[in-house]
Amino acid sequence: MSTVDCRVRGVPQIPEKIHELTVGQLAARSGAAVSALHFYESKGLINSRRTSGNQRRYSRDALRRVAFIRAAQRVGIPLATIREALAELPEERTPTREDWAHLSEAWRSELDERIKQMERLRDHLTDCIGCGCLSLDACVLSNPDDAFGERRAGSRLMIEAHRR
Repeated sequence: MSTVDCRVRGVPQIPEKIHELTVGQLAARSGAAVSALHFYESKGLINSRRTSGNQRRYSRDALRRVAFIRAAQRVGIPLATIREALAELPEERTPTREDWAHLSEAWRSELDERIKQMERLRDHLTDCIGCGCLSLDACVLSNPDDAFGERRAGSRLMIEAHRR
């Protein structure tokens, strides 16, 4: 029976005796696009070996790593941060429930700060509707931390500050 024929709730199942997955099997089982898996691999988030025919083969634990990556992405964690977290695991092992708990606690303050920023942007979005060019004296969209707004108006002040 092929992996396509054996499904649980519409998800292709990989027989226990198969220890390595093709990119197509990993994509079907994880829900990630083949292009996303190639991208994750290029960024060092997952690894494969090459067969004599130069085809990628992923170990079964790549399923858990991809699930970890996708869960972290869904809550807004950047891939660079995910890569750093995975690199901290001993011998690049697959993350466990305990690893997720530890990492998610570490990411909580960063997520809380992003939530505050998004709420602030949402609350001030209507301030910008009539402007169109984002040149209000204190624009929270183009210049969210406008410390110099009292001296001069507009987002050009941010550009000038970066040049110094």
